[in-house]
Amino acid sequence: MESSTHYDVVIIGGGMVGASLALSLRQSVPNPDFRIAVFEAVPLRPEQLDFQPSYDGRSSALSWGTREIYDAMGIWPSLAERVEPIRHIHVSDRGHFGMTRLNATDYEVPALGYVVDNQWLGKVLLEQIQKTEGIEFLCPAEVRHLQPTPEGATLEVSREGQTYPVSATLIVLADGGRSSLARDMGLEQSVSHYHQTAIITSITPDQHHGQVAYERFTDEGPMALLPLPGGQCALVWTMSDELARERLELTDDDFLNELQDRFGYRVGRFRSVGQRFSYPLALKLATEQVRPGLVVLGNAAHSLHPVAGQGFNLALRDAIALSETITSALKSGAGIGELATLQAYLARQKQDQFQTIHFSDYVVKLFSDQSLLSGKWLQGARNVGLVALDLCGPLKGWFARQAMGLGGRP
Repeated sequence: MESSTHYDVVIIGGGMVGASLALSLRQSVPNPDFRIAVFEAVPLRPEQLDFQPSYDGRSSALSWGTREIYDAMGIWPSLAERVEPIRHIHVSDRGHFGMTRLNATDYEVPALGYVVDNQWLGKVLLEQIQKTEGIEFLCPAEVRHLQPTPEGATLEVSREGQTYPVSATLIVLADGGRSSLARDMGLEQSVSHYHQTAIITSITPDQHHGQVAYERFTDEGPMALLPLPGGQCALVWTMSDELARERLELTDDDFLNELQDRFGYRVGRFRSVGQRFSYPLALKLATEQVRPGLVVLGNAAHSLHPVAGQGFNLALRDAIALSETITSALKSGAGIGELATLQAYLARQKQDQFQTIHFSDYVVKLFSDQSLLSGKWLQGARNVGLVALDLCGPLKGWFARQAMGLGGRP
């Protein structure tokens, strides 16, 4: 990197969202004079370079819409080597009769979604970036300071023990929900606490999951059991903060017994559990997603409850919409960092963000709020609603589109 380097677009954060944006933008704007850089502060780990499957690795649910995006980018064939399809979704309320089932064949698709190891997704994206000319992926490289200017922004970048000034026409903040740069710039978030913690781990049942994703609502909170390759399952189990602390301290056998009691025996008896991770849950929304010369993406823009599995899928759709907006601006002669350009991107994504965020939030709150659960009439109404959803074609189709990541798209 030279002492005075200028880029058209600087993406701060080389994770799944930032890497996907860089690839999409490079494909849409092949002009070699259009300069794209990705700065990633965290050094690459060995498994990111030489993938080794881990029973304790985190995974993500990829919607059908996300598959379509990666297919169009030419990435899906590589990803598909290590994904597990979700051919059925089973939604139920523990201890009650309400139930809804979705089947891929009803919507003429091979799968409603897929589950992928995050390490594998990261490795595929990184390899694609390394094969793509015109993307400078600088890692580790820490952006220590960001100063807006009339032409975009200047950055102070630390790399290999030296500090360099960099300028850019457009900055994309994709460095996660705890972005120190966002805080330094006064970019605030509205936070709605669920007063719940998610325990995330891997489970091995004694029956094959049959490529079914289970979403089960209990009096403690919702849980999701997602199919993984090899017959294993990814568990997202939400509960009160106090219960989570207690269950993290349980032996593996005691943890599995409590999980079995809450989930039931739809995949038989749970035989083993991987390392348990915990995350306090809140709905976090950036109060500003765009400023002149600046866009906020990914968890820095919106962080959703994980049980519906829509957070990354929405962030990817945002990234693709931003890439297409930048491409259109270049063709029309508009400035890619102009506020009007970035507001056009945000207007384009407004419906998708609103539907996806509120769909996830309302469903979780409806089945988790203990004050609501105390009303037996409301419990009955919810279960009648699940049955009606299962029987009503148009309503079920709408629900399926949300689950498939198509709710905000034509």
